[in-house]
Amino acid sequence: MEIIETPLAGSFILEEVEKDLRSGRFTYVRTRLPPEPNGYLHIGHCKAFLIDYYTAKAFNGELYLRFDDTNPAKEETEYVEAIKEDARWLGIEWVKETYASDYFDRLYEWAVRLVKKGLAYVDDQSPEEVSATRGTLTEPGKESPYRNRSVEENLDLLERMKNGEFPEGSRVLRAKIDMAHPNIVMRDPVMYRIMKVRHHRTGDKWCIYPLYDWSHGQNDSMEGITHSLCSQEYTIHRPLYEWFLEQLDEFRSRQIEFSRLNLTYAMMSKRKLRKLVEMGVVRGWDDPRLTTLRGLRRRGVTPEAIIRFVLGTGETRNDSWVDMAQFEAVIRDDLNKRALRRMAVLKPLKLVIDNYPEGQVEEMEALNNPEDPSAGTRRVPFSKVLYIEQDDFRETPPPKYFRLYPGNEVRLRYAYLVTCTGVVKDPQTGQVTEVHCTYDPATRGGDAPDGRKVKSTIHWVSAEHAVRAEVRLYEQLFTVERPDDVEDLDRILNPHSLEVLTDCMVEPSLAEACPGDKFQFERVGYFCMDPDSTPGHPVFNRTVTLKDTWAKIEKKLG
Repeated sequence: MEIIETPLAGSFILEEVEKDLRSGRFTYVRTRLPPEPNGYLHIGHCKAFLIDYYTAKAFNGELYLRFDDTNPAKEETEYVEAIKEDARWLGIEWVKETYASDYFDRLYEWAVRLVKKGLAYVDDQSPEEVSATRGTLTEPGKESPYRNRSVEENLDLLERMKNGEFPEGSRVLRAKIDMAHPNIVMRDPVMYRIMKVRHHRTGDKWCIYPLYDWSHGQNDSMEGITHSLCSQEYTIHRPLYEWFLEQLDEFRSRQIEFSRLNLTYAMMSKRKLRKLVEMGVVRGWDDPRLTTLRGLRRRGVTPEAIIRFVLGTGETRNDSWVDMAQFEAVIRDDLNKRALRRMAVLKPLKLVIDNYPEGQVEEMEALNNPEDPSAGTRRVPFSKVLYIEQDDFRETPPPKYFRLYPGNEVRLRYAYLVTCTGVVKDPQTGQVTEVHCTYDPATRGGDAPDGRKVKSTIHWVSAEHAVRAEVRLYEQLFTVERPDDVEDLDRILNPHSLEVLTDCMVEPSLAEACPGDKFQFERVGYFCMDPDSTPGHPVFNRTVTLKDTWAKIEKKLG
């Protein structure tokens, strides 16, 4: 079979699937996405989603979206809809949407089959007792005193569990395998537990719910899934996955594991992400400081950047950590090609051109994106009074500072060469409130006829035409590389993860922007218009910074 070209080309997974087709083990390819609807998708989920999707696509196969809704205490329809929306945003398409709950009746029938074969039993031990008798890596577990109940008694108890006769935690159904097995997962794993919780789809029909290890392999078999692709932590569960299917003598899917996506400074635990939301540390699941897909989208990251980054980390069998800087580099490269250029001054300082004609307004031609000639140009108004960045002026410049200071000449982006002539200060604080300069009328466009060179170009916005905007500057939310390893979240939160600037001045064209539009604010960074924007009050989120050599120099200077 010819493999269709996809971003997964060269993956060992494709090689294994191809071997299965050549050997005749399978005659088609069908994979599945198995999310649990108990939270929103984050970047860690993307790898599994994309591998499943592109594996099916490579062999002209099918992809199912199956929600693992076996724990009603934590699952909601809200998450189901959010997961579908986020998956579609990534460009993932599926041929069928299913739920583990679709198979609850059939799964129960299969459990009864195992009981009748003497391969499952009802255990009256408490969850704590079951855990305590499971043993360790070096010591075998202890058999339950209820392990050798008769088939008839087990069938009766299981039926009564299903009918709601027993309280939560009083009984479980366990597979009967080997309490001395070197793999702890195989030591009589729990298949069903009693949970008297209303299910978001089946209502109150069930009060026993299957564990993941029991449901997902059997659901794969029921759906004819050929390849169950999952991350490396499920390797230890594969013998159980195969044991169940072997004992039931049903269609045997194949489980293949790949390395997890471990990203520094990113939280992958849905439990802890939920805690951050509930604590009010973040505004919600779409807070741009989170690496949920909703947070990344709101921050301005494109699905193309996510796909390129995730699949660029490689599909190996060995887990490894990827630095957040690598992700940001991919985002930066992606936006460099697609983001329109605009000028925005985040911390304004007034610049007055003393010899510029009073009341005159010119329109300067500016490139929309030098990486994309088809993006064309725009006209930016220029006048006597401008705003520049506070950091672009120093009254007493430090070494290697080439921007504006008394006596120095710089280039105004797309406009003229100007020379600083003096400043105006607040008499109370001594702070510089205005910078004065003169311009050379012969340098329109930024080049001097006599060929003289300047070492710095700064951006600006016409004060008369500027639009006031709010800008949110985001940094990493956590101060440690592996936040999932820390329980005390307060201890690892970055107090500077969000800085809100309310008096920014942006060029007038940005007044027409729409939420989700992406821009490079020249010399500042990449930004995305936030949904909080209203007419007359645009709000922009910083997606990622530009590389800034001077920032590193200033940091060293303290």
